[in-house]
Amino acid sequence: MVKLTEVEDEHFTTEKPIPTKEALLVSDNEDDEDFTDTESEISEVDSTYDPINETLYDRIVALKDIIPPQSRRRITATIAGLSDATKSTFSFSGKALWVISTSAFLLGVPWALAFAEEEQYVQMEREQGMMRGANEMLTPGTNAAAAALGAAGTEQPKAAL
Repeated sequence: MVKLTEVEDEHFTTEKPIPTKEALLVSDNEDDEDFTDTESEISEVDSTYDPINETLYDRIVALKDIIPPQSRRRITATIAGLSDATKSTFSFSGKALWVISTSAFLLGVPWALAFAEEEQYVQMEREQGMMRGANEMLTPGTNAAAAALGAAGTEQPKAAL
């Protein structure tokens, strides 16, 4: 069986003097050393402090002690999470843009060239059809003579596609 014994800290066992009204105004350096309400080091006031030469950065850094440590950790974690999310979003966007653009070049350019070539063939056939129609109008009966020759065994040359 385990027996528990209480061990008192000597800091708590020593008698402290009872403060009086005058003693409250006097600071006790021993008590100030043990007291910390933040995790940061509080800057000591320098005797050469010049408020005129103080920069905005110095003032913002001095505000660090006002914000409690839990709030600072929460703010830091939030900012870190947002920056990580932003970095991963931009990374994914860049990779996706690369995939889409290379796919467009590899698949889209050959398709566009083939489509343009097909359109060119269709346009040439239309022009040839218009030229035949114009020839028939200028020289009527040519088709009748060509049909008679075709029936006799002579073949007309055809356009190759």
